[in-house]
Amino acid sequence: MEEGQSIAVRAAAGDRAAFTTLMTATKADLHRFVRRYVGDEAEAQDVLQDTYAAAWFALRRYDPARPFDVWLRAIALNKCRDWSRRRAVRRVVRGVMGLDAPEAAAVGDASPEAEVRLDDQRRAQRVQRALADLPDALKAPLLLAALEGRSHAEIGAILRITPKAVETRIARARRKLAQGLAAAQTDQTS
Repeated sequence: MEEGQSIAVRAAAGDRAAFTTLMTATKADLHRFVRRYVGDEAEAQDVLQDTYAAAWFALRRYDPARPFDVWLRAIALNKCRDWSRRRAVRRVVRGVMGLDAPEAAAVGDASPEAEVRLDDQRRAQRVQRALADLPDALKAPLLLAALEGRSHAEIGAILRITPKAVETRIARARRKLAQGLAAAQTDQTS
């Protein structure tokens, strides 16, 4: 049994030190995934804490035959989905379609460097909005593949779907993302 799995077995038995070791080993990658999914640093920290808390409480149900990072990523994905649902409800209740103020990013000097940075920020915001608009069934596999570098088999294990379904969803996500970015570009130039 490899070292990571032996630590996971000890953690599953209630060993807090082993769980802390697993948290330390997985935190950077998991934070990147959650941050990309939710699009906000403060919210990502909250979702990450929720993920580790949920993992601790569910640890006795962890199957050591399954890779720990895959199991943990599935929990994080569920927490991201919960966050998305809560955010959608808040939008309806508040009558607000966005939580950020993009106008604030436009304040600055008029030097060419500032304009280039502003254009880059606007492009990044368009990509983030287009990603946020993707249905969860398409967003999760795309993020796991494109940004995390996971294989279709790993993604299938996390999402509990076949690698072929992962491939199909990624292709659909890319098409939808391209359409969303094209529409955002058209809206900006009009």
